[in-house]
Amino acid sequence: MTQLAKALLVDDRRENLMALEAILQGLPVQSVAVESGEAALKQLLVDDFAVILLDAQMPDMDGFETASHIKRRERTRHLPIIFLTAADRDAQLALRGYQVGAVDYLTKPFDPWVLRAKVSVFVELWVKTRQLAAQSDLVRERDTQWRRLTDAVDEATTLLRSDDPEARDRAVQLLEQARWGNSG
Repeated sequence: MTQLAKALLVDDRRENLMALEAILQGLPVQSVAVESGEAALKQLLVDDFAVILLDAQMPDMDGFETASHIKRRERTRHLPIIFLTAADRDAQLALRGYQVGAVDYLTKPFDPWVLRAKVSVFVELWVKTRQLAAQSDLVRERDTQWRRLTDAVDEATTLLRSDDPEARDRAVQLLEQARWGNSG
């Protein structure tokens, strides 16, 4: 069962959020739209995201402050943030975005296909990271099973080498428990 990646869209203007949702339509990602930095921080407490598309200029808490809070949290500091802004191509704003941890900074109007490609890359990385984590868990589980089997075989071997007549029955019991306990 594969969980669908999510993209957090943060913009104080509803029409911009609708446009972003339309741009991402058809990608293997679920869009979650919020209209403020505060709402974004709350959403990050309950959901995992592959990427954040963050408006740089918003009232109250702007995108830079929001990103700063995101990068301070252990749970969210690794999330890729792409800043989106209608501001002119001010190099200082872009630099500020990178300083607070953004992976990219796009000014409007931007090419929707470029944004789709960038989001696709982060979604693919998110999926691959999840797959690697699942494989790692499986390897750890198999390693634990292997250690249990090895311990049972070692203990049974020791029992079989003893002169105690009841030891053979105990060895057989250990081996049967190990076999049935690890076959499912």
